[in-house]
Amino acid sequence: MTAVFRHELSSYFKSVSGYVFGAFLLLFAGIYTTDINLNAGLTNFEYVLDYMCIIFLIIVPILTMRVVAEERRQRTDQLLYSLPLTMTEVVLGKYGALLVVFLAPMAVIGVYPLILSAFGNVYLPAAYSAWLGFFLLGAALLAIGMFISSLTESQAVAAGLCFLVMLVNYFITSLAGFISTTAFASFASFTVVILALAGIVWFMTRSGLASGVLALVLEAVLLFFYAGDTSAFEGFFPEVMENLSLFDQFYQFVNGVFDLRAVVYLLSVSGLFLFLTVQSLEKRRWSE
Repeated sequence: MTAVFRHELSSYFKSVSGYVFGAFLLLFAGIYTTDINLNAGLTNFEYVLDYMCIIFLIIVPILTMRVVAEERRQRTDQLLYSLPLTMTEVVLGKYGALLVVFLAPMAVIGVYPLILSAFGNVYLPAAYSAWLGFFLLGAALLAIGMFISSLTESQAVAAGLCFLVMLVNYFITSLAGFISTTAFASFASFTVVILALAGIVWFMTRSGLASGVLALVLEAVLLFFYAGDTSAFEGFFPEVMENLSLFDQFYQFVNGVFDLRAVVYLLSVSGLFLFLTVQSLEKRRWSE
């Protein structure tokens, strides 16, 4: 795992991707700090991180598009499969390198509240709570981008899909407002989600039986609860969509609330998509 980590980390700084990522993050941190804390005179550094969230839509696809897709395109992934390492160790090594590349500019940004506190009354616990939330949000989005990169050998496709997923997640709360709050609308929406999950399982396993059984079991469970208490489904799907937003979880930190549930959720999303990345690589490993 250490060898994979070192190789990946060096590749980011031998190419321009690592420098572009760090420079882009620091550029916007400087712009928003100047505008919000210096020009507007606000002492809330967490507002800077709040405004910076949207740049994840650009920098995450750029950083993660090549992490696995390029290996598949150049067929160097065969070397990974021949190493005396498990796919879990390979994925963790690659993900660890991503986190270090992300942490480097974040460490610089972490100094900003201390500098500002020398010239004003900055509430450091709130500032560093938001800093932690921003880092956890980025870690979760990087895990999602890494999984998407494992699904294709085209960097362009990986970047496009990643951007689309990030964009939907960013606006998911607003999109939830367009969904009817009726019980049947929630039931139908959950059915579409079940079919989508079955499609993902089929794509990863190429097993019609596994995806079909999963869809039937989940739909049966959904029907059971829907028949048992139809009224409970009223407005349920829009509410679930709002709670799925990774960005909304981060906004808890911006509002000065250190929400342990948000921490657990962001860490769980990271773990889930790392697990899915491992399964994606294992599928390709045994299909070769």
